Amino acid sequence: MTRILVIEDNAELGFGLQNNLEVEGYDVRLAPTGRLGVELARQWSPNLVILDLMLPELDGFQVLRRVRAQDTSLPIMILTARSEETDKVRGLRLGADDYVTKPFGLLELLARVEALLRRTGAEAARADAMDVVERFANIEIRPAARTVTRDGRTVELTPKEFDLLTALVRRRGRVASRLELLQSVWDHSAAVVTRTVDTHIAELRRKLEVDPGSPKHIVTVRKIGYRLIPDP
Repeated sequence: MTRILVIEDNAELGFGLQNNLEVEGYDVRLAPTGRLGVELARQWSPNLVILDLMLPELDGFQVLRRVRAQDTSLPIMILTARSEETDKVRGLRLGADDYVTKPFGLLELLARVEALLRRTGAEAARADAMDVVERFANIEIRPAARTVTRDGRTVELTPKEFDLLTALVRRRGRVASRLELLQSVWDHSAAVVTRTVDTHIAELRRKLEVDPGSPKHIVTVRKIGYRLIPDP
């Protein structure tokens, strides 16, 4: 599985990045200080680093220098509120591969992450991880082939139904709010409303649950959203 190290001292932002990257299938670790970030970059051998500039103990530029001294090929993306051209030039000259300023769009950030990983060949590792078969009850999901079977028989899902199912499966039993599902499956388009999630959930239950009216796996979490229970 592709490993991403996020070096960010803002706990709320760091958790948000970790959550969204994990939903995309990445293995993510957080470092709240520059010194810990340098240590994790050395010990954990990530495939990509997302680096803030304003950090305690060591600032982002110091971290960049030290990580670059350890590994000249590791892709590094600076993610910072510092938007001055001099900071961008300095960061890129010190070895950063990309420079994103806050506030940022989540979809753009994910696209930039994928682009960096493709360039370094790390995306191949993620593709291997995606090829792992997911199972719950009598359901088998093959993410790479985008196929689903029930008792060995193919279940025809629409593209959005498949994306919704895999979004739930990858959360490993964690609750997903309707808003989170809208963001990950529909890109939170203005044309999409939360009722769309409910409609697609109902279709998944009809196709995958033994008793759609009393689901055992794709369950509702009242006033929040949904979660997938592999073995109730």
